[in-house]
Amino acid sequence: MNPTLLDLKDIHEPEVIGWWPPAIGWWILAVAIPLLIIFLVWLYKRLTRKTALKTANKILAQIKQDATRDNLSVVCELSVLVRRVAISVSPRAKAAGLTGRQWLAYLDTSVKGLPFSEGVGQLLADAPYRKTPVTDQELSQLIGLCEGWLKAQGKR
Repeated sequence: MNPTLLDLKDIHEPEVIGWWPPAIGWWILAVAIPLLIIFLVWLYKRLTRKTALKTANKILAQIKQDATRDNLSVVCELSVLVRRVAISVSPRAKAAGLTGRQWLAYLDTSVKGLPFSEGVGQLLADAPYRKTPVTDQELSQLIGLCEGWLKAQGKR
């Protein structure tokens, strides 16, 4: 056979594989990594929130059981506890700088009605400045209100 009679062509190498479109594995990674980051941030916030609420409930139980403190110091401790929880479970800039009526209005957003602005919750803001001491009944109502507020934070 004569090679010139056969119409043979030279061997051609395949084209170089391009970078576009990426393989399916890259598409899966492109979707999975942002989703994983979002999930981890959500999980971190949730765990931090739950830990803060568990700790706050333990501290509240200690405050309720300690009979050696006077009513004013209990109110001050409740105020500190509520503020610490509010800063822990919500954005710091939203809760940390509030004082007086703004603070009480912020606390009212988590519960029904206005128990902090117009009810016994006012003690958190003005108890140290009152001329009359805090009564045991007011203190028990305030402790119940703080317990309800803490439970409402767990549902948010």
